[in-house]
Amino acid sequence: MRNPAPVNPASVIPEPVIPKLVIGGREYLRFTRLNRVLHVIMIVTFMSLALTGMTLKFSYTPWAVILSHLFGGFESAGYIHRVAATLMIATFVTHLVDLVRRKRKDFRSWRAMIFGKDTMMFTRKDLAEFLGSMKWFLGAGSRPQYGRWTYWEKFDYFAVFWGMMVIGSTGLMLWFPELFTLVLPGWLINVATIIHSDEALLAVGFIFTVHFFNTHLRPEKFPMDIVIFSGRMDVDELREDKPAEYEDLVQTGKLEDHLVEPYPPIVIRTIRIFGWTALCVGFSIVLWIIYAMIFAYR
Repeated sequence: MRNPAPVNPASVIPEPVIPKLVIGGREYLRFTRLNRVLHVIMIVTFMSLALTGMTLKFSYTPWAVILSHLFGGFESAGYIHRVAATLMIATFVTHLVDLVRRKRKDFRSWRAMIFGKDTMMFTRKDLAEFLGSMKWFLGAGSRPQYGRWTYWEKFDYFAVFWGMMVIGSTGLMLWFPELFTLVLPGWLINVATIIHSDEALLAVGFIFTVHFFNTHLRPEKFPMDIVIFSGRMDVDELREDKPAEYEDLVQTGKLEDHLVEPYPPIVIRTIRIFGWTALCVGFSIVLWIIYAMIFAYR
């Protein structure tokens, strides 16, 4: 057997060196501190509005009477309702100001922000992912490769804008009827009462059923997804839940820029206590509304 010919080292083409991504127990930072704080305030104010509003709407039910006593009476419930509404409006305005700040800092123009890759606007990709999700639910296809924002997250986001426009405007009309009737006919106050009540009921039902399911009760997130509170998620979870976003971050080399240290266990426990409290209150309100609508509606 002949010996193989010697290999000239100069003729060997070295393989490209791919930098290794060092996670080191760190987590992906998905939401900023301001996003998380605003969301917590939104939860607290929405819960307050739901409890006091539904107490006033179904004041003839036993559970509403009990809640009204906890609030200090129906009149006090009305005051709490208005304070919570003011805080929610302030939260919404703060978010709009933050959008302007982000546009100047990260996007330079509204066009780039609204029509960019990670836009919150609905696109053809969202329609394709929706249809793909329906096929996946029926076992007729694979799970879509979701990006940073899914179609249901965008729907939840713009639902807030709809609620602030419809429920917020009618609420202000009911709060300051003398002011609004200086320029509007008086019968619009009656219309505002109906719209405010029914739209609020719709919003409460949607948030505490559809939104809770999409966020916490999906099989891959059950029993709770705390990312909106902690802002952090495991990199493996990101790769599984948002594969398109993960691939984009890896290919552009930006993933490590978004890695942070996880919170200590005491913080996570506190977050879970708050989250479970919100879930329990929300589901309780849904049950109370169902009882009122079936057995005591007037």
